[in-house]
Amino acid sequence: MLTILHGNLLHAPAFGTLETIPHGYLVLEDGVVRGLFPVLPEAYAGCPVTDYGESLIMPSFADLHLHAPQYVMMGMGMDLPLLEWLDAYTFRTEARFEDTAYARRVYRQLASDLIASGTTRVSMFSSRHTDATLVLMEELERAGVTGYVGKVNMDRNAGLSQETTEESVSETLRWLEACRFAHIRPILTPRFIPSCTDGLLEALGELARERDLPVQSHLSENQGEIALVARLHPDCAHYWEGYRKFGLWKEGTLMAHCVHSGEAEQEAMAESGVWAVHCAASNVNLCSGTAPVRRLLERGVRVALGSDIAGGDQLAMNRVIAASIRASKVRQMETGEAFLTVPEAYYLGSTAGHAYFGGGGFATGQPLHAIVVDDGEMPRPVRELRLEERFERAVYLMEKRHIRAVYSEGRKVLDRR
Repeated sequence: MLTILHGNLLHAPAFGTLETIPHGYLVLEDGVVRGLFPVLPEAYAGCPVTDYGESLIMPSFADLHLHAPQYVMMGMGMDLPLLEWLDAYTFRTEARFEDTAYARRVYRQLASDLIASGTTRVSMFSSRHTDATLVLMEELERAGVTGYVGKVNMDRNAGLSQETTEESVSETLRWLEACRFAHIRPILTPRFIPSCTDGLLEALGELARERDLPVQSHLSENQGEIALVARLHPDCAHYWEGYRKFGLWKEGTLMAHCVHSGEAEQEAMAESGVWAVHCAASNVNLCSGTAPVRRLLERGVRVALGSDIAGGDQLAMNRVIAASIRASKVRQMETGEAFLTVPEAYYLGSTAGHAYFGGGGFATGQPLHAIVVDDGEMPRPVRELRLEERFERAVYLMEKRHIRAVYSEGRKVLDRR
């Protein structure tokens, strides 16, 4: 079935590039992008057109690092450093998700909030609870979110949320057998090295290899965390080597933060195809630092963005993009490293994240992931704005009420017309 969208098209096909098509046409066939056109080709004359008028049609957002159970504790404990924050708030909150009825209430709201905020793809941490993780996957599927979800593994240093090694492995197997979703897939999720024994990491590495499963975790977020990893693994010269020796450091592994990743760690990421997920708001909130995003990119490391709720205090990815820009400006003042421009940061929060899943956004031949933004109710400027200026303003000022429609995997999953 042919679908044609009409409006002001904007997208970032490459890092640092913003392309605009004023009053353009986006042609879909069965939800798959067939092309972007400034004038509708004759071949499509007479086909029905969904006209969004002066609205902006942009690729949706991809959030490659967030903790679903922490949705209920956003904005809490922001004066604590990472390890103290985990003990005081996080592990206690996550323990509550043993109750699947409670989990469903929270996760249904989270899934709805993601779509309403324009996020259609995620790589998400659940809690250690198998049944609650399956509930999370069901609710994301129901709302139209796509991507990965992981049952968290942690058999030490996890307070009320800790499980035994045997339980962690057996419950992971039970969870994997129950994963039967069309748009939400499993990803192995050792929380981080301090919360996983060698035996658990070894078992997860074997699972990753035997079942060809992706992996997500944390890397070099905080100096206290790095020192703890060094004590736990004195045989490893660098944090990343703890993942490598258990087979978890591989093509497509997602590593959140990388705030303090030095040259050797950055080179290892580039050589192995490991992705860095930059979580600027969280890194500032927990006083972890500012990540060397441009340096990572220059070394060939693939970088995407994450909200990292609840270390991050904003779920909406346009706010995460703005936080990434601000953090990069702080870094420029401190180190001289050039800050991220709006098109660059938007690319990381949209196109780059979609690329992790094989493509998307406005890529020809890929299912459409898009948002329609009505900026007409934003403060009226003193002159008519260029599309590039409207785009910049939307990134900084967009709220849920400005998003008229959301398309995920070629399906319209939100329509406020």
